[in-house]
Amino acid sequence: MRTARHDVPSPQEHQVTTQAAPAPPVFHSTNSGVIVQRTAQLKQAHRTEGRRLALEQAAFLNAKHAGQATVTVHEEAFGTRDRLHWLIHLPALGGYRALAPLLDGDEGPAADADWHGWFTDGSFHETALIPQHWGMYGTDEALPEGTVIDAAAPDLRVPPAQRQTSISPARTRHSANSGLIIHRSAQPKYAFRAEARLFARRITASITTGLPGIASSFLYEEAFGPADRVHWLIHMKSVDAYYDLIDMHMRMDEETRAVYLDEIIAPEKGGGTWNRLFVEGTMTDTAFAPLAEAH
Repeated sequence: MRTARHDVPSPQEHQVTTQAAPAPPVFHSTNSGVIVQRTAQLKQAHRTEGRRLALEQAAFLNAKHAGQATVTVHEEAFGTRDRLHWLIHLPALGGYRALAPLLDGDEGPAADADWHGWFTDGSFHETALIPQHWGMYGTDEALPEGTVIDAAAPDLRVPPAQRQTSISPARTRHSANSGLIIHRSAQPKYAFRAEARLFARRITASITTGLPGIASSFLYEEAFGPADRVHWLIHMKSVDAYYDLIDMHMRMDEETRAVYLDEIIAPEKGGGTWNRLFVEGTMTDTAFAPLAEAH
């Protein structure tokens, strides 16, 4: 009797095609729902080991909370020496509580060191920054007719800062690919809170569209602190890109000039350009660069 022949599957047919799980998202200043900026002053005697451990602790946190948070470490470039800046990027504010013990050194590499003893007492300071978007805090009062007000993106309390520009993410600078970041803050006068935000957004747009791939600026609201205080993060490819920024404002093309010379304040409020919008003496800049391995 003849036995029926059954085709034997080839080794290739036995192979199960497996796809690697997608890498968890890496958060930065333009795709996050909130950024918590933490600053602290290292004691000079511990400047080397403090920098090293700050990087190790951030790497530990990023591995443990991959896909939930990303921390980058920076040092002040021009200002107070040995002052560190952490940018803690999160989808939303609620995720910060789980990170706080790791940032404080209760777990990970810092737990085995005198972490807090390496910093000046009272120097730890935190500021929560939320990407600004049209419709927040009275901006709808000053918006040109027909302006589209952003809707919140999925899983984010507000749209991320990337939505502030039409420049593609591939051509924008952010906290993970910049050689220098300028953090500018200013206090708008309450009477001009909407106009100040409108001006601030126009300026950010002029930088990002005028210097694509070189410098990108985005606007943020301070979540807890003085009402209406706004923050810019101006990201630059390198320290040398600062000269491109200066040159841009020295050349002052028609579009940029129009922003600065616009009579943005309505006549019924007394009229005027941007220089009436902010409380005098409150506009400050801090520059910081990615922290490199201590040497």
